[in-house]
Amino acid sequence: MKDTFAAVESAMAVPRWRSLLFVPAHVARFVETAHERGADGVILDLEDSVPQDQKGEARRQLPECVAKVGRKGASVLVRVNRGLRALAADLDATVMAGVDALVLPKTDSAEWVLEIANAVSELERERNLAPGRIRFLAQIETPGALQRLAAIASAHPRMVAMALGPEDFSAAVGGSPEFDLLLSPNLSVLFAARAAGLLPLGFIGSIGEFSDTHKLRKTAAHARCLGFAGALAIHPTQVAIINEAFSPSAQELEWARRVVAAEKDAAGRGLCAFAIDAR
Repeated sequence: MKDTFAAVESAMAVPRWRSLLFVPAHVARFVETAHERGADGVILDLEDSVPQDQKGEARRQLPECVAKVGRKGASVLVRVNRGLRALAADLDATVMAGVDALVLPKTDSAEWVLEIANAVSELERERNLAPGRIRFLAQIETPGALQRLAAIASAHPRMVAMALGPEDFSAAVGGSPEFDLLLSPNLSVLFAARAAGLLPLGFIGSIGEFSDTHKLRKTAAHARCLGFAGALAIHPTQVAIINEAFSPSAQELEWARRVVAAEKDAAGRGLCAFAIDAR
């Protein structure tokens, strides 16, 4: 099994996820328009945004939802529940062709990731699905998980990204999702993800402040400077701002072209070092 996963892992590229938009899986009008929002990926949520008495129906509708949100090429992710009974039902409904990744909330150990990975592998075999194709995005939402980030990040080849859940993490430590509280845990997730070759996702602030677009633009740009690769969104208005923040600017692209051209010229003259604009 390890050899199979190693082969699958080497063949799978790390996705470009600048923006991942949460969509409640039980709300038909949101699902219907999700593919028009411009997000690199859509997260069909079975967890917090779905009332308990509607989770069963959300699971039953999942195949149709997966097809709808992915029709313009966006990655399709599903956020499952944390409780064992709900998680088992979620996995049974979710492991299907068209699902690219699962979002694992409140991930607190490598052992938990492995348990879910084993269950997904069983379902893939039973359903004749390509082994290992469904990846994992782990949400870090408890202080205890911070002590085990390296193990979580490297727990299984399915792991592809990590993100701090700012609201739940803040609540878990008895605080509010402010910059001072969220900076250190976000950086810890960033470092662990980069060390393991995963995508670090997020920004230093509350994901719920979608109406303050100026603040979001500034916060997302700062996150990119820190090293984050993208962020999660809970409202369509956040998507374009996040996409722009985590994309290279025209000036950055021009600088990159000049560097490549200068390197090629220097190599042609047998030089190993060169300068551009006195740099």
